[in-house]
Amino acid sequence: MEQLTRRLRSVAAVGGISPSAASALARLEAEGPLRITELARAEGVSQPAMTQLVGRLESDGLVARETPDDDRRSVLVASTPRGREVFSQRRKRRDAHLRELLETLEPTDRAAIEAALPALERLVSAAAQEAAPPQNSQRGTAKR
Repeated sequence: MEQLTRRLRSVAAVGGISPSAASALARLEAEGPLRITELARAEGVSQPAMTQLVGRLESDGLVARETPDDDRRSVLVASTPRGREVFSQRRKRRDAHLRELLETLEPTDRAAIEAALPALERLVSAAAQEAAPPQNSQRGTAKR
C-alpha cells in the first residue's frame, strides 16, 4: 500500500509542489478556509512549520490569507483559483493512473477491490474526522 501511495503521489506531481504542500491544498479544498493553527493540527505538523509552508504556497499564488469579518485579528488561509487548478490537475493525473493500474487486474481482483471500497471509505472518513479541526472555527466568513 505504501508503494502505491508513493507511486500515485509521484504520478500526480504537478506544479512542483511537495507532498506536504499538496496535502495542505487538498485539505483547504475539502474544508474551506482554515486558521494556520487548525491547518497545522489537521496536517499533524507544528504551527511554525505550517506558517512556513503557507508562506511558500502564498508566494507561489496557491493560497491567500484572509481576515474574517468577525475577528480582524485572526487570519484564515484559503486556496486561490490557481491553487484549486493545481489541486484539480494533481487529482486528475492520480485518478487516471489509478484507473490504468486497475485495468491491469483480473476481473475478480477488480470486483474484490470494488466490494472493499465502502469499508475503506468509512475508514478514511473516520480518520479524517479524528484529524479535523474543531467546529468552532471561523471558516468561510472572511473578506477577500
